Amino acid sequence: MQNTVENDTNLYKQLEAVIEEKKSMQNPLIEILRIAQDIFGYLPQEVQEFVSEKLGVPISKVYGVVTFYNFFSMKPRGKYIINVCMGTACYVKGAPRLLKMIEDELNCKLGETTEDKMFTISAVRCVGACSLAPVFVIGEETFGRIENQKKVHEILEKYKNNKD
Repeated sequence: MQNTVENDTNLYKQLEAVIEEKKSMQNPLIEILRIAQDIFGYLPQEVQEFVSEKLGVPISKVYGVVTFYNFFSMKPRGKYIINVCMGTACYVKGAPRLLKMIEDELNCKLGETTEDKMFTISAVRCVGACSLAPVFVIGEETFGRIENQKKVHEILEKYKNNKD
């Protein structure tokens, strides 16, 4: 069975319309890739090649942008991205232990996506909430001072039960 990204002509038509609309902008690549990721959910090689061809830029430039910015992903991501802060304050206050609790709760490792495609676990350098260390962020919500597995379970259950 082939990858649906390769076969979904409707998604490629959407992306082509975006490229046509944005290509006259000065340096449109990042904006086009951001929208492409919204359309496809991630930026696999096929999508990068399509953008490269339609914009007339080298694939190496597209790949360079995709791999430079951590916002972009070349693998499918979950509905919710869990960003565990690994900055100095969080690290000292127990971020590695917090990460392990999240991994155990979701049966998923750092950099991976859960089988149900609900969560992707990621580490970030700092979220600016040092006084709440250790911290993790889901969407716009920051969760701090997480001391035990029960609290991690309660927080993640709220997201698991959110059917939006």
